[in-house]
Amino acid sequence: MTIHTRYNPKSAWIMTALLTGLAMINFLDKIVIGMVAVPLTAELHLSPAEFGFVAGSFFWLFSVSTIVVGFLANRFPTRWILLAMGVSWAVLQLPQAFAGSAVALLACRVVLGAAEGPSFPTSVHAIFKWFPDRHRNVPVAIINQGAAMGMILAGLAIPLITKHWGWRTNFFLLAAIGVVWCVLWLCFGREGTLDGAPRAASAVAASEAEAVDVPDAQRQPYFRLLTDRSILCVFLLCFAAYWLLGQTITWLPTWFEKGLGYGGVAAGRCFALVILAISIGNIGLSWLSQRMLNGGASSRQARVQLICVAMIAAALLLIALAMVDLSAAAKVVLYAVASALPAVCLSVTPALLAEMVPTAQRASMVAINTAVASLGAAISPAVMGRIVQVYGSGTSHAYEIGFAVGAALMIGVSLCALRWLHPARAQHTLKGSAAAVTA
Repeated sequence: MTIHTRYNPKSAWIMTALLTGLAMINFLDKIVIGMVAVPLTAELHLSPAEFGFVAGSFFWLFSVSTIVVGFLANRFPTRWILLAMGVSWAVLQLPQAFAGSAVALLACRVVLGAAEGPSFPTSVHAIFKWFPDRHRNVPVAIINQGAAMGMILAGLAIPLITKHWGWRTNFFLLAAIGVVWCVLWLCFGREGTLDGAPRAASAVAASEAEAVDVPDAQRQPYFRLLTDRSILCVFLLCFAAYWLLGQTITWLPTWFEKGLGYGGVAAGRCFALVILAISIGNIGLSWLSQRMLNGGASSRQARVQLICVAMIAAALLLIALAMVDLSAAAKVVLYAVASALPAVCLSVTPALLAEMVPTAQRASMVAINTAVASLGAAISPAVMGRIVQVYGSGTSHAYEIGFAVGAALMIGVSLCALRWLHPARAQHTLKGSAAAVTA
């Protein structure tokens, strides 16, 4: 039975702020391994390929746990699921701080990845209980800004902390930050009840005050959902976006130091600059998508085509990075612009999936999408590590070849999505014709 309730912007934005904080912690946990790569690999005697293997291990169980918790989130309150995640993250920082070998560090990263994997889809499912469909792009983009804030903070603070107190100190600080978030969530975190969205054109104006749910079709077999061409295209787009994300958080600081010749602190500042560009691009393009929707554009125009154009443009810039002779500063700027464009995919695709699949299966489908997509982040660091080892970690071109591989992937999946991703058609098929008035 569908719950009808009133859209409460104040409470919805409070929850957005808390979940943005969780995303910040999530990405601090992810990026710390890349930010301490140089002293860590020196102390533990790791080759580039071995470091890429350890870094990618974070995502080995990421997908499995994401799917499992996604199905649980269909049936249990997200408030308690998210609290359990926050507690586990804080506790798991401590064994990383004491890790004395590559094997020990690898084991820690695998377990932490399993604990952190469900964070984004569970947060999206939680926030969708507070916002109607035409208001969902920006809240998800803002939650993603938590990730950006985490990476900017990492770029500015971790090199300084490492310089003065050693790389292990970062993990103790992350544990403390996690405890603080858990206390705030326990005090203020609540479960939303707004679980539908106004889809009829006549209901758009009313969405500010009242969410009028359109009854979904019966729950669909997962085989039918997972073999739909539109949904498969969403998976591929997110896989490509995560591929670039995995390279960025793992290898970008090392590229700045060993490839472009920056010092540790300067490399951290360059990294923060890149993440700031990603943040601005993400929120700007997500806002543009939402404005297009509210202006009468179809979901295919405002979501699908916008993502694909952004990805293709980013890919061309990354290819240019490998082919054109540029100064170190120019390469940083070019990479910043290129990486800012595909980030919109991670903010817009959850809403895209939510409009196509039955509400009762939304949490699990967003989770499955994240699980499949995160395989890109699991594979790309290892691929980059192998490329860097073959071409030499001290040459900028080695890293740029790795970036070009991701660029080719983005072009391929974008062309597939432009051909086969049709939200209105999938909504009609998977949710019933009553739900397909717009899109």
